[in-house]
Amino acid sequence: MQMDEVDQRIVALLVADARSSFAEIGARVSLSAPAVKRRVDRLRAAGIIRGFTAVVDPAAVGWATEAFVELYCAGRTTPAQIRAAARRHPEVVGAYTVSGEADALVHLRAADIAHLEEALERLRAEPFVTSSRSTIVLSRLVESPTVAATDTHPPERA
Repeated sequence: MQMDEVDQRIVALLVADARSSFAEIGARVSLSAPAVKRRVDRLRAAGIIRGFTAVVDPAAVGWATEAFVELYCAGRTTPAQIRAAARRHPEVVGAYTVSGEADALVHLRAADIAHLEEALERLRAEPFVTSSRSTIVLSRLVESPTVAATDTHPPERA
């Protein structure tokens, strides 16, 4: 499905605040609420919008420690094997195959250093992991929604 400029602006507005009403979005993109709903339904049916979610502050729910872990894997470990292993660990909040020396990059969140160490030990015990290198996050400097928001303001009218 090809997205036009209005679709892109609707997506950007939903990324910024998924609780916005169709009427609020419509006012920003010069469409009626029913027209926005039709477009959102079409974007969902096409798989462009996969769902709506709440963004929770990890520290507020007790998971204030985080790390990025480079995994080095044996032989011909597949992305599917890495994905399956990552899903077995509740501390994994993201896992990616990457270029470079490492085979994968895993993002972990934990309650504290002891919890992080325990999660790392379990992750390193996966049969295909030959070694790892961890980097603990000290502070978050920038965090953006999953899609870069475009200018969400309607163009000036002459």
